[in-house]
Amino acid sequence: MEKRFFDLQTPDLGDTEKIELVKWYKKIGDPILEGDEVLELVTDKAAFPMESPKTGRLVEVLFSEGSVVKKGEVLGQMEID
Repeated sequence: MEKRFFDLQTPDLGDTEKIELVKWYKKIGDPILEGDEVLELVTDKAAFPMESPKTGRLVEVLFSEGSVVKKGEVLGQMEID
């Protein structure tokens, strides 16, 4: 069976200059259920826990905690069922 992957991307959080990835709730290899909080993003206005839209497992992290990211950037990758 061929593996399938899903990119975890920075969502559109409105008109903001700076988006910081402050916390990964999951680490590489962890199983993730749809709706699980995977990471937390913070703007100058609020904190945004990011929920997984898919079930799978985290296989790659592209940005570390404390990184400043842009809308649409791939933050990590999941292997999905």
